Amino acid sequence: MRPAGKNTRELVSLLQRMWLIRAFEEKVSALYAARHIVGLLHLGIGQEAVAVGACSLLSRGDYVFGGHRSHGHAIAKGADIGRLLAEIAGRAAGYCRGKGGSMHLAAPDCGFITATGVVGGTIPLALGAAFAAKERKQGRVAVVFFGDGAGQTGAFHESLNIASLWKLPVIFVCENNGYAEFTPLSSHTLVERLSKHAKTYRIPGFVVDGNDVLGVRTAVAKALRGARAGKGPAFVECLTYRLRGHYEGDPAKYRELSELAEWKKKDPIARFARVLKGRKLLSDAEIGAIEGEARALVEKAAEFALSSPWPEAAEVATQVTP
Repeated sequence: MRPAGKNTRELVSLLQRMWLIRAFEEKVSALYAARHIVGLLHLGIGQEAVAVGACSLLSRGDYVFGGHRSHGHAIAKGADIGRLLAEIAGRAAGYCRGKGGSMHLAAPDCGFITATGVVGGTIPLALGAAFAAKERKQGRVAVVFFGDGAGQTGAFHESLNIASLWKLPVIFVCENNGYAEFTPLSSHTLVERLSKHAKTYRIPGFVVDGNDVLGVRTAVAKALRGARAGKGPAFVECLTYRLRGHYEGDPAKYRELSELAEWKKKDPIARFARVLKGRKLLSDAEIGAIEGEARALVEKAAEFALSSPWPEAAEVATQVTP
């Protein structure tokens, strides 16, 4: 690796973080196949640039909310991958002592507040965090990640309206991967770009290549400047693609293999590695070492998670508010 400026280290850290997410999710997939993990599992492989590009600009005190495909968002915000994997595996060492699982992650110590299995369910929750931050004059922002399917929910439109009206410091980050579960975008809306909804509510909207981590950073940086300056919300629509089915085991017959092959050519990690190599910041060997380091960290996290005890049956009703 070439020495050493802050900018270089920051760029390299983006690749490291994307590889950590990819390695983590591939390991989770393998553990699921081996039935060390049960239940529904939704992976975001192929969408790493959105989470890393956006979260790389946030402070630890900023708030992040996710959805049902949010392993990457939590890791990008700084969650401990051992505790995260333990949570997904249902072990007591998990962030929610194994009660949340893959779809209901939370790592509040690093600002990843919560995820949910309810499509679009955390969008209004992000408004609550943004409202609190504004009232307390903390300078914090809330960022909420959601998919294109969530853009058809009532809570989405209500939230955009209120966020605009009250000028809340919230960034809506839409990961438009072209499918709402199994349904292509063209079958659930005539609005090709969901950022157009933002303009309806007088919210600044940006459309960006979601497989370009630097492009995501640039768009989110503009959104954050406005939010931190008290100008209210912004909407960033990231055009991306999940390389796996909607859930692990989904045969994904609703999309053409040629479509999948084209998006594999746009893999955000390989693409950014080429950028760094082109700028002579990394060699092939150094890029390979980053992947190796990520996989080693994930193996260590898996050992920790799977050696952790199961929750006690007596805990089933604890930490639950009736």
